[in-house]
Amino acid sequence: MKVFILAAVTADGFIGRDSDHFVDWSGHEDKKVFVRLTKAAGTMIMGSRTFATIGRALPGRRTIVYTQHPERISVPDVETTTEDPKTLLARLESEGLEAVAICGGAAIYDLFMQAGVVNELYLTVVPVLFGQGIHLFHDRYDLELQLLESTPLIDGSVLLHYALNANLQV
Repeated sequence: MKVFILAAVTADGFIGRDSDHFVDWSGHEDKKVFVRLTKAAGTMIMGSRTFATIGRALPGRRTIVYTQHPERISVPDVETTTEDPKTLLARLESEGLEAVAICGGAAIYDLFMQAGVVNELYLTVVPVLFGQGIHLFHDRYDLELQLLESTPLIDGSVLLHYALNANLQV
């Protein structure tokens, strides 16, 4: 199964200024990338704070939200879970799914990285600097990435597509 992280990061590596800052800083081109890649995957997995910035099921995609409080998410066509990533992905694969997009935030990115199930990264590097904020990951990883594709976007951002090579450690 293709399991990829999808994130927009500043040139200095942040995904937001703080836990309430997720929407609208990454620009229109990144939003197009998000729509294209999540529709291609068909399934999005995210944490409850990230979901709160969207607030609804997006057309053409299955939405699964990690939360300890499923009663707080009563949105039609949105599933909640507390399953560990390997169990969740095994269940989804048994349902015939071939790809999932991990859409944030940092705790969810770390959860799936720690489980060793992520095999690709799509990072839109946006030409802004925050100086401080929320890092893409909180935990330490010593993994080598293989650049598969680099695509300049109209607004000066760059979409970087990497394969995770778990066998080669830095």
